[in-house]
Amino acid sequence: MRASAKFLMASAMQSSRGLNNPGPMALLPPIPLYRRLLRAHRKFLPSEMRVLGDEYVKSEFRAHRAVENPIHLIGFLTEWQLYAQKIEGESWVGEKLDQAKLAKMSDEQLGQMYELMLAIKNRNSDSESSS
Repeated sequence: MRASAKFLMASAMQSSRGLNNPGPMALLPPIPLYRRLLRAHRKFLPSEMRVLGDEYVKSEFRAHRAVENPIHLIGFLTEWQLYAQKIEGESWVGEKLDQAKLAKMSDEQLGQMYELMLAIKNRNSDSESSS
C-alpha cells in the first residue's frame, strides 16, 4: 500500500460523491484505518465476533500490503472505512449484502465470502451447543 495520503484523500473525495454519499469523505491512510477497525471491533462486537473480525481484518490488510494500483488501493480502503463506520454506528446488524457489490465480485471474492459465511455459522453453532 504505497500511495501518498494526499493522493488517497483527493481520490476518495472524488469517488465518494454520488447518490448515496452527499458529501466528501476523507479517506484514512492504511495504518490508522487498521487501528480504527480493531478498536471498533473491541468496542462494538461481542467477543466471539471480535476474534473472527480481527483475524479477517489482519489477513486482508496483510494480503493487500504490497498493492500499488491506486484504484485498487482506494477501493480497498474505502470499503473498509465504510465498514468501520457501520460497526461504530451499529447499523450493520441484520443488514444484507448489496446486490450491486455482489455482482462485481470475482469468483475468488465470492469464495472468500462463502468461507466467511461458513466460519460465522460454525462459530454460531459451536456457541449454541456449548450454552
